[in-house]
Amino acid sequence: MSNTPNELRYSKEHEWVKVEGGRATIGISHFAQAELGDIVFVELPEVGDELSANEPFGSVESVKTVSELYAPISGKVVEVNEDLNDNPEYVNESPYEKAWMVIVEPTNEGEVDELMTADKYKEMINEE
Repeated sequence: MSNTPNELRYSKEHEWVKVEGGRATIGISHFAQAELGDIVFVELPEVGDELSANEPFGSVESVKTVSELYAPISGKVVEVNEDLNDNPEYVNESPYEKAWMVIVEPTNEGEVDELMTADKYKEMINEE
């Protein structure tokens, strides 16, 4: 798997979204975890919380800094990755598999279409 999987959509804040069967899985990109350094703590919302696009929904803490997580789309949280409580290093080791953060039921399907494709996201991070 590449550092920027083509089947995902990306936000300007380096979150990724994977939509499957009316649900959307959200995490942070390989680029984001590399910039942050070693992740030591992940704070996530609760099941049932409503996320609003472009609003903070949690944070990741690395040895260098604390970074807010911004919801790439709006939706209701239906699942939270509890494994990250005990294994925050998954964010560094496996940002697209083990380190998914939340699964939401999107409230506005159109928001996904507004996110960047992998190619557009690669262009953006190459400019940074």
